[in-house]
Amino acid sequence: MRRLLAVLGRLLIAAALLATGLAATAGPAGAAVPDNWGFALVDTTSGVPDPNHQAGSWPAPDVVTVFPGGPGQTYVKFPKIASKRGVAHVTAISQTGQWCQVQKWGPSGSDEIVVVQCYLYGGTPAWSRFTVVFEESSGALPAPEAFATIAWDGGSIISEYNSSLGVNTVTPTSTGVWTVWLPGVGSSGQAGDIQVTAVDSSAPARCKVSAWSPSLGGQKIQVRCHDATSIPYKTGWNLTYHRERAVTGAAIPPKYFGYVFDNMPANPGPYTPVPAGVSYNSVGSFNEIRSAAVGQRLVTFHKIGVLPDHVQVTAFGPGPEYCNLVTTWATYGMEVIVRNVVCYNGVTRVDQASMVTYTSAY
Repeated sequence: MRRLLAVLGRLLIAAALLATGLAATAGPAGAAVPDNWGFALVDTTSGVPDPNHQAGSWPAPDVVTVFPGGPGQTYVKFPKIASKRGVAHVTAISQTGQWCQVQKWGPSGSDEIVVVQCYLYGGTPAWSRFTVVFEESSGALPAPEAFATIAWDGGSIISEYNSSLGVNTVTPTSTGVWTVWLPGVGSSGQAGDIQVTAVDSSAPARCKVSAWSPSLGGQKIQVRCHDATSIPYKTGWNLTYHRERAVTGAAIPPKYFGYVFDNMPANPGPYTPVPAGVSYNSVGSFNEIRSAAVGQRLVTFHKIGVLPDHVQVTAFGPGPEYCNLVTTWATYGMEVIVRNVVCYNGVTRVDQASMVTYTSAY
């Protein structure tokens, strides 16, 4: 009977997603940033995931719940924050060459459902623990704060937001490569953080940031995607750019958040990346990175560690490399220890640039 109820639940949610669409064109601006948000660390295939690593804009006592789909597939239900806009990101937590991607997301009644699929390198479906975040925003932000998102379905933008109220654009460059322009959220040098997640409901796909060229007029970002191995691949993806805001779009609260761009992955450290704009700490402390082993980077965010909290990781560079988390980060004494970010080329661990973002709910 339990199995039958689980199957019926999955069918009802899938039907709701199909009826409403994966995402819809963003509506008119006018609300505060963000409108809705939620995050979770999914460490179970069914039930309520880790309460120390989930939070959202829903009212208490609601919580995130999850239930299984097919092999390697998980349905994540964020309560009472249903939206037809926004983006979702996911990062695998695994000790092997593995990634997770979004298959689809959308409202089911008053809830937001994100369907996550995880794969081993080569394309075999395999469940993994993962972190997942959903966010949707409207309204403007005063510079230097900035926030922008794009949901791309492989051929067009289906949802987008820009805190300068500019219109984001995507230009296909070659197979599996796109040039993103975020107008009005510019900077004189690299500043902020970028997260990219593949969106594909039918095949394995992974995506990353392969280039980043800021200017005073906006942010020029190159997104690059690959298939189950290392072949460039046309797919959908979600992108978030945030500067002096949490990856959820919010700030004050949360008071405690930060991000860092490991742009010198061969540096044994400890080091704090430059320029200063790529290593942000919301209480004015510092972040540092050091090598833990080949392809493994220990990232520390000082004085901003408060539960419940969240981490996302995106690989950076022109090749097929990708990154995940080896295990859950540690949060104690206001310190955040991400031990470790690990990057792969195929199934081989390699030193690779990456972008890491952290946020507390408070």
